[in-house]
Amino acid sequence: MSAFRRVCCVLLLIPLLAGCVGLESVAERTAHADALAAAKGWQRLQLPVVSMELVSYVPRSPEPAPVLTVYIEGDGLAWVSSNRPSLNPTPRNPLALQLALAQPQGNAAYLARPCQYLQASPGACQQGYWTDARFAETVIAASDAALDQLKQRFAAQELQLIGYSGGAAVATLLAARRDDVVGLITVAGNLDHQHWAELLRLSPLQRSLNPAQVRDRLRGLPQWHLAGGRDRVIPPIIAQQFVAGLPEPALARVQVLDGFDHNCCWVAQWPRLWSEPAP
Repeated sequence: MSAFRRVCCVLLLIPLLAGCVGLESVAERTAHADALAAAKGWQRLQLPVVSMELVSYVPRSPEPAPVLTVYIEGDGLAWVSSNRPSLNPTPRNPLALQLALAQPQGNAAYLARPCQYLQASPGACQQGYWTDARFAETVIAASDAALDQLKQRFAAQELQLIGYSGGAAVATLLAARRDDVVGLITVAGNLDHQHWAELLRLSPLQRSLNPAQVRDRLRGLPQWHLAGGRDRVIPPIIAQQFVAGLPEPALARVQVLDGFDHNCCWVAQWPRLWSEPAP
């Protein structure tokens, strides 16, 4: 190889290497979540469901209670650049887990999305699960089965679902098919991925179910949709138009918080928000 070609190859590799600097491994990201959970007396579980496994974090010694609140994680590290999906979607900053750990009272559990926190084989963890099929029927069915297991573990009769970002879509789709959900809360939620993709000029999620298409099944369900006034990832208009399209009577409200964006300041303010009156 000529000196000129060697220099060209090095120059081509520099952007790739730069993109890897500071990116933790799956094991490191999982260890971070384990440490957050352990500090609150929680542990990681792997739930075998349908054709995959899903990870959950729960208190080590839960007390039985009639209502269990389940927090569903966002999309995690789905992409490493605008056109390159990641090899594993384990979140670097598991915001939904931190919300669950910050809940001031009542039973809570955390549910990850497919392939998060798992060193799985390529066959078991299909890349579509965190790209265009992130809300596919297979994903929602697996999450539904995981809720059954968590409900049994806590001896609960009813569920409250809280979803962050893409986890809000999963929570909404689950609420639409279950009869034991008594409340739905979304945080910076992707409640209409078709509108979201059009608004931000992104590729459509062609293999995903859309929460906006199951709104009729949410009639009468208490809902609280929280959005950040500075959120550019999922702007507040997504939640506002989702609620505007709900059938009457709709027990739903949207709250836009000034100064909040997609990540800030949900965890720090969660105990206060949790204590606010229900919608």
